[in-house]
Amino acid sequence: MLLGYNTNGLQNHRLDDALRLLADRGYQAVAITVDVQHLDPFRASTRDIEAIAALLEKLGLHPVIETGARFLLDPKTKHEPTLMTRGPDARQVRLDFYARAARIGRDLGAQVVSFWSGVDRAPGRDSRAILRSGVLAACEAITASGLRPALEPEPGMSVATVQDFLDLRDDLEAEELALCLDIGHLYATQEGSPEELIPVAAPHLAQVHLEDMRRGIHEHLVPGEGDVDFPGVRRALESSQYAGPICFELSRSSHRAPEVLGICQEVWQASRS
Repeated sequence: MLLGYNTNGLQNHRLDDALRLLADRGYQAVAITVDVQHLDPFRASTRDIEAIAALLEKLGLHPVIETGARFLLDPKTKHEPTLMTRGPDARQVRLDFYARAARIGRDLGAQVVSFWSGVDRAPGRDSRAILRSGVLAACEAITASGLRPALEPEPGMSVATVQDFLDLRDDLEAEELALCLDIGHLYATQEGSPEELIPVAAPHLAQVHLEDMRRGIHEHLVPGEGDVDFPGVRRALESSQYAGPICFELSRSSHRAPEVLGICQEVWQASRS
């Protein structure tokens, strides 16, 4: 596995400084959340992207692309529009963003783009059809650049659990659709323990997120502040032969990022059996 960190937890650092910091601390991967301060997909130039690609190669950091930016598409409403937003024009804004993110990922040397379904704010008879068409369109937008689409179950969204993902994947018969698994979300939704669910998810895993979290509460916490069993998580991932990136996601800890980077690394190293 490749220990990584999400740039949404480095929001007070310039991206090049953040990447150097990760490499200096011994991290091997980086989950780049393309956002207003880090490779804004609507403003970053070809030169900007080429410079980061060269730096990633120099530092030996394996990139993956994250698309969870909060206010990138709508400065007034967090995460909107999504694949579940009513109105095809609004949903197309989200799909165009995924296509842009995938092109950036391709140019950076990434292999995976993670995405989520979104909150269904107007549930109705059309909800399942909108979800199905949206996820298929997202897969098409991402695979067009040669990257693998990884759907992340998010508490409160239309795809909220591992089982939701598995049911949807079977329904769509979409072989290209992979899974981005956030370990903390298993605690937030209380769907089951990592030891139970990681083996089930393993055949589809393309990306893993990690943080501490309390049971029943969706709040990303610094390791040591919640209920996550890090040694158990590591054993389950190793037993499942997962060898990809596992990236800590602590978007609310940017103000203390250098300290938190050290804590995460120490916890991960201590989790080794």
